[in-house]
Amino acid sequence: MANAPTPGGISKILANPSPDSASDVPQVVLQVLDLKATGNRYMFTAADGDMKLKSILPSNLTSEVISGNIQNLGLIRVLDYSLNDIPNKPEKYLIVTKCEVVSSALDKEVKSEVKKEEADIVLKPKQELDDKSAVNTGSGILLKPKQELVAKSAAQIVHEQRTNMAPSARMSMTRRVHPLVYLNPYQGDWTIKVRVTDKGNLRTYKNAQGEGCVFNVVLADEDGTQIQATMFNEAARKFYEKFSLGKVYYVSRGTLKVANKKFKTVQNDYEMTLNVNSQVDEVTNEAAFVPETKFNFVKIDMLGPHVNGRELVDVIGVVQSVSPTMSIRRKINNETAPKRDVTIADETKKTVVVSLWNDLATTVGQELLDIVDQSPIIALKYLRVGDFQGVSLSTISRSSILINPDIKEAHQLRSWYDSEGKAISMASVSSGMSPSSKSGSRSMYTDRVSLSHILQNKSLGEEKPMFFSIRAYVSFIKPDQTMWYRACKTCNKKVTDAIGSGYWCESCQKNDEECSLRYIMVVRVSDASCEAWLSTFNAEAERIVGCTAEELDGLKSQIGEEASYQLKLKEATWVPHLFRVSVSQNEYNNEKRQRITVRSVAPVDFAAESRFLLEEIAKMKAS
Repeated sequence: MANAPTPGGISKILANPSPDSASDVPQVVLQVLDLKATGNRYMFTAADGDMKLKSILPSNLTSEVISGNIQNLGLIRVLDYSLNDIPNKPEKYLIVTKCEVVSSALDKEVKSEVKKEEADIVLKPKQELDDKSAVNTGSGILLKPKQELVAKSAAQIVHEQRTNMAPSARMSMTRRVHPLVYLNPYQGDWTIKVRVTDKGNLRTYKNAQGEGCVFNVVLADEDGTQIQATMFNEAARKFYEKFSLGKVYYVSRGTLKVANKKFKTVQNDYEMTLNVNSQVDEVTNEAAFVPETKFNFVKIDMLGPHVNGRELVDVIGVVQSVSPTMSIRRKINNETAPKRDVTIADETKKTVVVSLWNDLATTVGQELLDIVDQSPIIALKYLRVGDFQGVSLSTISRSSILINPDIKEAHQLRSWYDSEGKAISMASVSSGMSPSSKSGSRSMYTDRVSLSHILQNKSLGEEKPMFFSIRAYVSFIKPDQTMWYRACKTCNKKVTDAIGSGYWCESCQKNDEECSLRYIMVVRVSDASCEAWLSTFNAEAERIVGCTAEELDGLKSQIGEEASYQLKLKEATWVPHLFRVSVSQNEYNNEKRQRITVRSVAPVDFAAESRFLLEEIAKMKAS
């Protein structure tokens, strides 16, 4: 039968539980029975018409089931697999890591027809007459009792021949290397060949069970797939010195579990744990490899949902400006670290500031400063998204930067920028959290509330800042408040009068002859429900007032120009704005108070606002 399971197919798989190479995989077609979803993968019963075996399709084959290629009662050809024991049971699980579809769903389950009386005998040729246990039927055929056949696979024979070899040599010759994408928690026996792309520090911890130590590494295979491996206590002490950044290793005898999405920092559904029995051997006599860098780019105007999240992002952009190197004093240890700000833009016509820290600031940052007039394209991997000035990006220890990379996204971006991008004005993503709910980012119509909702809920922002959008009018700007501060032109931090002349920046640890003025003020806003005071900073205040702090200071300081100063503030009132605000709790005189801070501001798009109101009315009618 053309479309039928391979007779004895499961027996062939059981006889070769761990094939050494693709050529050792038996050519077996099996029928899929009882197909059902379990988490992000599918379980089924594999059948060859006679025997059945519990089986699993890993997550990389889920799309084949969803698309309808792999169907219940259908046939698949197994191209790669592994067998795992079921704890406390004599059964095994078949992990089908690679397969191809032979047939869609058949009408029914295929079952072989074997006569019962033939099941317990084996036919032998006539020439074996010297076997005393045989019974001669007189027809030239001997009937022998069924015997237990003990067969050795090619893998077992090779293993026995090479028992005395060194571990790393034996592993490279007899162990089949698995791609990281095929690993899953149900796979018991695997070996991976990986490069260490990031190595953490050996850290100590203390909990209810006592004290211990831990460290982790990020491993990447030749395809660029990454996974984080963690080691505790004895395993941490055993492997900390063994793992070296940039070297290639064979790793086996580890365990996998589903990654905690709250803490994961690499793009992998699983995370690995290595214990004292795990095996790690450095690759020395083989050609090493450089893992392909895989990017999962996020557009600049889509960074909003990632603000203050644990997940790291990749971005690509055209360099617009590069700042000089700054020395920033860290609050944690009072040590200074070099920092450089790079502003990039992409096809969304938005810009964002990327802060390069430590070596990236002094090496790659300097290279970018030297070629900034050429508008180079940079691809950045593993950036943290913060809320400084609305949205900002920062590098961490394992961040990497490619300048003018030879990838499709870079070529597309270059084509766009040369044809139209360099001729148009760009807006910061902080100011342009577009008032359009279509973008999917935290827009001005996300979490829209009234001012009364914020003021009446005194507990908002107790544990962490909460974000809302409001539509309101600026009703009053107090003219005699301290509306700006003197700032360092390098880092924007506050400066003080230096001894003699100039200004002293504590952050940069240097004197400057000049400083800049930056807004820091409060404004009163009103909507239909009530009014509230909002704290604003430089970029947002400039959009509200309509001029820079230095320009407003010029109006205020000119003799006889007080009326112009007052008029400028008056012109800024009773203008509608869309605000994105954060609500937090501050303690003042042992009393907790709400603080509402403007994170971004945009003018009202009356067409978009009308659509939003119509949608709200439709929701009210439906409820």
